[in-house]
Amino acid sequence: MMMMISPSLLAADFTKLDRELDRITRGGAEWLHLDVMDGVFVPNISFGLPVIQSLRKISRLTFDVHLMIQEPLLYVDAFADAGADYLTFHLESSSDPEKMIDAIHARGMKAGLSIKPNTPAEAVFPYLDKLDLILVMSVEPGFGGQKFMPACLDKIRILHEKAPEIPISVDGGINAETGRLCREAGADVLVAGSYVFGAKDVVAAIDSLMA
Repeated sequence: MMMMISPSLLAADFTKLDRELDRITRGGAEWLHLDVMDGVFVPNISFGLPVIQSLRKISRLTFDVHLMIQEPLLYVDAFADAGADYLTFHLESSSDPEKMIDAIHARGMKAGLSIKPNTPAEAVFPYLDKLDLILVMSVEPGFGGQKFMPACLDKIRILHEKAPEIPISVDGGINAETGRLCREAGADVLVAGSYVFGAKDVVAAIDSLMA
């Protein structure tokens, strides 16, 4: 897989989302990372289905939807209908991983599995034969602007060696320097929020993540 940059919508200006998406698309992004939080699984609430449905109408970006919710299995159909391309859920959630992956595939989406910083890479191993994406959190999920945790690099290496055919995404504290470290460890997708949406020159920001 070619290196993909997935700008995180949380860092966008919500008063002009159409222009924000146009800006990152022109800047070279092919994915859009959409963090959905329920205030239960993580201590924060973000946005939900109406926002994704609205953006789907105006964007051809690959929608990389990251569910930070306690019961993701209850919402698979809703996010499929909203236009998700990848649907990633947390191993630490309450839903059965096997059932969740099967439900995602049944709706024609690609299935991603995410792990928090304290969850070992080995916890993902039982599901590798079914996954389309692995998301390694390099910060505690729930809030943007946190510092990158270098310990995630070992997880990326372990997962890349175990299943090199599965794309690995990294989310949290990504900039040019931490992005380089993640790429060298085996990452394929870099999720970046303020580093991209907050940049005056989006092209330069995205290029620096792929260099």
